[in-house]
Amino acid sequence: MALYETVAILKPTLSDAEAAEWMEKTRAALTKAGGEIIGHEVWGRRKLVHPIGKARDGVYLYLKYNAAPSLIKKLSHDFSLDAAIMRQVTMLAVERALQEKPAKAAPAAAPAPSAS
Repeated sequence: MALYETVAILKPTLSDAEAAEWMEKTRAALTKAGGEIIGHEVWGRRKLVHPIGKARDGVYLYLKYNAAPSLIKKLSHDFSLDAAIMRQVTMLAVERALQEKPAKAAPAAAPAPSAS
């Protein structure tokens, strides 16, 4: 199993309760198929950078989960059939350790000009 992230944009005509219901339905489908939910967030209604059809805003949802690649194929297919979804993207998540950048050394003081 690998770690995946999915961001979905739902139609703006959905209420907050309907968006939460969609999230719960998707979480249940993932766990039933053998996936493991790591985290999820409802980012809420936001303005789109570019209109999709006539929609100028959408309801953004985020899921992070462990799943087999075959489950991702099925999930992508199910999303393509769901009328509530305007756009979605699923990507392989990369866990990265934070790297501390070394502090920059102060520039050396220039030698004072000699008086001749």
